[in-house]
Amino acid sequence: MNILMLNYEFPPIGGGAANAHLCLLRQYAGNDDLRVDVLTSASKPGFVTEKLAGNITIYKVGIHKKHLHFWRKVEVIEWLIRAKSHYRRLLRENNYDLVHAFFGFPTGWLCYRTAGKLPYIISLRGSDVPGKHARLQLEYKILGPVFGAIWKKAAALVACSEGLRNRALRFLPSVSIDVIPNGVELERFCPAQTSERPDKLRLLTVGRLSVTKRVAMLIDAVEILHNEDCKLHFTVVGGGQMEQQLKDVVSSKGLGGVIDIAGRIEAENMPRVYRENDIFISATMQEGMSNAMLEAMASGLPIVTTRCEGVQELITDNGVIVERANAEEIVRAIRSLADNPQARREMTVAARSRAEQYTWSRTAEEYLALYERLK
Repeated sequence: MNILMLNYEFPPIGGGAANAHLCLLRQYAGNDDLRVDVLTSASKPGFVTEKLAGNITIYKVGIHKKHLHFWRKVEVIEWLIRAKSHYRRLLRENNYDLVHAFFGFPTGWLCYRTAGKLPYIISLRGSDVPGKHARLQLEYKILGPVFGAIWKKAAALVACSEGLRNRALRFLPSVSIDVIPNGVELERFCPAQTSERPDKLRLLTVGRLSVTKRVAMLIDAVEILHNEDCKLHFTVVGGGQMEQQLKDVVSSKGLGGVIDIAGRIEAENMPRVYRENDIFISATMQEGMSNAMLEAMASGLPIVTTRCEGVQELITDNGVIVERANAEEIVRAIRSLADNPQARREMTVAARSRAEQYTWSRTAEEYLALYERLK
């Protein structure tokens, strides 16, 4: 089976969807019954070909990328224009069975234009589904009809969570959407040998620093706890357009010794980062399915998160879902765990157990079954 995969972002460019794509490809590596070509982006102009494995080739269309983890509109348009000719060439030169695109837009647009020649699958990831994303409201209004047309012509639509599927169906109730969840690398992300840190409570959040993540709300919650003499340290990991703004907020509040805006940390160091912390906290407005949350769970971290689609199906007895998104409610949730070490220990076990239900091998198997059904 020959598959062409499209994703306008791929490590080191992008966030959770880029990482998810890479993890899926690693599952496909060495599969003699599967050949995969990937058309994606690079951060500098040019065209680069890389081999991920004997059966997997990555074609990178370079653009004038300013930030690795933030896409300007002009960059999206540039990638679409530059990628179009390479996409058409790959179709001419190869006998693909289908196209698998990550994101309904912009990547889905390329498949849509050739739908009469080759069936395509769209993996909906989160930001490509109209919802509460603070920065994209105008784009959703303008491009909504385009999204609908792309979705309707797809041979299959796949959401990475039930919550995202429900959001997508609110936008376009007439389509059928499968759910294939993200996975987590259980061998890399595992609990620390000991979770007892009597000196202070260590809080962690990980993700792209955008308005949608509401990290400023988490900072406000930590400030309240600090003023109540709670001994704690909060680490914020991730890059994005709000990084400097958040550093300025921390500085203005005089919390430099309590909060560390650590920026982007290389992937190979992230297992250690999770193990060095006690609780993963999030105030995200929306998610597809959070890779960072899954990694935290696999590392044995209880979760405190605001309610939104894409996270609620991950949290049972392994964390606390805050019903009202404000700093005071987040403080109450953190306090409930800070004051109850036994509850934290039980949630540590539950978090790992819950994460073990989400593996990349299972994700890969479900996609392979879908490919076979459609080819």
